[in-house]
Amino acid sequence: MVLKFGTDGVRGLAHTELTAELVSHLAFATAKTIDVNEFIIGTDGRESGEIFANALAGGFKSAGATSKYLGIVPTPGIAHIASHFGVGGAVISASHNKAEYNGVKFFLPNGQKLSDETQKSIETILNNRISTQMPLVDIEITPDAHVYLTSWINSLKGASVQNNLDDLSIVIDCANGAASNIAPQLFKEFGAKLSVMHSEPNGNNINRNCGSTHMGSLQLAVNELSADLGLAFDGDADRVLAIDNQGNTIDGDYLLAIFAKDFKIRSTLKDNTVVATVMANMGFHEAMEASDIAIHTTDVGDRHILKTLRENNWTLGGEQSGHIIFADKAETGDGILTALQLVNCLKRSEMGLHELAQSSMQKFPQLLRSVELKDQLNKQNNIIERIEPYILQAESMFINQGRVLVRRSGTEPILRVMVEGKEESEVHHVANTLTKSIEEALT
Repeated sequence: MVLKFGTDGVRGLAHTELTAELVSHLAFATAKTIDVNEFIIGTDGRESGEIFANALAGGFKSAGATSKYLGIVPTPGIAHIASHFGVGGAVISASHNKAEYNGVKFFLPNGQKLSDETQKSIETILNNRISTQMPLVDIEITPDAHVYLTSWINSLKGASVQNNLDDLSIVIDCANGAASNIAPQLFKEFGAKLSVMHSEPNGNNINRNCGSTHMGSLQLAVNELSADLGLAFDGDADRVLAIDNQGNTIDGDYLLAIFAKDFKIRSTLKDNTVVATVMANMGFHEAMEASDIAIHTTDVGDRHILKTLRENNWTLGGEQSGHIIFADKAETGDGILTALQLVNCLKRSEMGLHELAQSSMQKFPQLLRSVELKDQLNKQNNIIERIEPYILQAESMFINQGRVLVRRSGTEPILRVMVEGKEESEVHHVANTLTKSIEEALT
């Protein structure tokens, strides 16, 4: 595997694309580049996680750095701990991907992710080959792991103003991942009538037909239990999506609209501006314009949102996938924090989640498609340029308002195709035509 940072760290098939040797070299290059001599390491519960934790520890040691292993910890937990304790952070996770994948994300001692420039410097070191011999390390969970975790958990408790949830029935889907212990614990402490599903990670079941990318079982549970809402985390718990009290999916656009309007009412939305990505639904744009809230648009990826929030001292940003960032409360997207903030809004509104979401925005019909890139195609850098004529042709097919967005995935060898518009029939026709054209052009 030629190392290349994607939209969120390094990722690949465990033991074939992403090997222990590569992970140890990655740790060495990162420690040398950012000049940090102490790291904490967490995993999201995948079977390959502990092997890669040992590899990270070996790479850090070769670079003259020490490390502590905390076991299974959500990505936002590592970000908080890095910031609070002034250490580097490393998360072994492939986020929403299947169990056979894994990856590595790093955090600086201020809790921030690596900049593009830093990532390029690390790539240069790795691609020039590292001759240093990496020691074999067999790490165990550090005895003071609870001290680090308690710091983050207390910050979550402090961020919630609604500490009595005994009038809410909530179903939580933990994706058999990193949220499995902490999320249920918090909501139980707050008194919610709680039902928990997919909270038994075994190393191979993370994200398997569960979590924020597979919400069917959560939807069924919410309907069967007549619950007030359902919450679905992804594997490393840095994002969350919801199911409302009528069984509808509440994605990141709805969540961001709910928070933006709530923040504005309470005069906490700095400059009346929210940060979203190019994927944000056209209905979200309409709703923000109607509420006199400005939108600053970035490329896909929470690190782009984070960078923009910090540069402008803004308070709120997020993306459709459920990464929501509260810049005054966390250093990165935090699914559990987002879930708690949603419950806060729900209690303040005195509405059901369906009514609250629909009052926040009306979503335009949207279709998301994927086109697989075979090995040779995936190595080519001009794919988007090659299919540009088909994209322009698709855009010209709209009679009513609509748009097309095609981009390369930052985590998988696929093209992501998004088509949305005011008329659902048009959206389906344009999406089918464009996807077929792209597949034929790349055959």
